[in-house]
Amino acid sequence: MSVAPVTEADLQAFVDGRLPEARQADIEAYLATRPEEAARLAAYRAHTEGLRGLHATMLGEPVPEFLLYAARPREGRLRRVASACALVALGAVAGWQLGGSRTERESSAEIAHSAAIAHVTYSPEVRHPVEVGVDQEAHLVAWLSKRLGTTLRAPKLDAEGYSLVGGRLLPGDAGSHPVAQFMYQCKLGTRVTLYVRAEAPDQGETAFRYVREGNVGVFYWIDRSFGYALSSADLAKDDLLKVANDAYRQLNP
Repeated sequence: MSVAPVTEADLQAFVDGRLPEARQADIEAYLATRPEEAARLAAYRAHTEGLRGLHATMLGEPVPEFLLYAARPREGRLRRVASACALVALGAVAGWQLGGSRTERESSAEIAHSAAIAHVTYSPEVRHPVEVGVDQEAHLVAWLSKRLGTTLRAPKLDAEGYSLVGGRLLPGDAGSHPVAQFMYQCKLGTRVTLYVRAEAPDQGETAFRYVREGNVGVFYWIDRSFGYALSSADLAKDDLLKVANDAYRQLNP
């Protein structure tokens, strides 16, 4: 009996745990002979778990009153929903016409959000926090530069008490290029991560911006076609700013 070809839909269903049991063995056999594909799916799964962890507290919160109200059956409700959908559609069309492609419109705040997810996913790891350790720093930087298609640098943050642990390659958002993550650790064991995205269109420069994503603080900025985000779940805003300033001075001489 022939085995059906493995599709991307099969792989995504495997990652999400939605794959039919009868198909499970086929996908496992497929991945056993394709380590790069297995690693890619493992990274997707780790990102998903990180996203769930980042917003875990929301699951226990009560449903807002306005949503409970909206869920009640009322006369004309479908008409109002249809009108709302039409407004959303018009807004999307207008945004596309005025703003160009999604990549061009993508807010730098999305870099901070993705960086926070990556931070909570990998910073707690004890045995495998990075793919390539600091003992192979030259190889790490060269490898990530090649995969991102540009020249990267790993800033030295020892003056702020943080030493490079290593780094890893991460999948980008849907349809985008991979991104890089460099991890640093202080003597007390706390960690910060630097998230680097290099495929964005030239957006000039932006000043530091700060945001809290769950329990993760993130300073992020844009430098031409590079997007950077420095994340920590342990440092206060002012302390994280000092580290971010040091990284910025080295990356933006």
